Amino acid sequence: MAGTLQLTVLTPERVLLSVDEAVKVRLRLADCAWLSIYPNHAPLVAETLAGPLQYETEIEAGDVELGEGILCVIHNRVDVLTRGPQQQDTAPEEIETERKFDRLARQLMLALGAHAEGGDREQERTA
Repeated sequence: MAGTLQLTVLTPERVLLSVDEAVKVRLRLADCAWLSIYPNHAPLVAETLAGPLQYETEIEAGDVELGEGILCVIHNRVDVLTRGPQQQDTAPEEIETERKFDRLARQLMLALGAHAEGGDREQERTA
């Protein structure tokens, strides 16, 4: 049916969820933004955060907690590849804070390494 989505959530071991006539799917992308997918959505491949995947059909609504994964949307099919149900108690906001901290720490280390390297060159020139 053109007015609905076929939602499938796959893990390496099994099909975790299969919904044939979803009218809406909602989940969080790696940038912490919520994405709502409706029928006739543009093709998309994206990284998802651990957290809830919500869906609606004409007669019910449901959700499932998932680990991080990959989202693929094409031709009214929504496929989510994930390691499985969410296994951690960390909120997505805390995960994003940890990621930002890790990125900042790497940038700082690179800057200090570049500065230390420049300092060594300066010492070599004065010696």
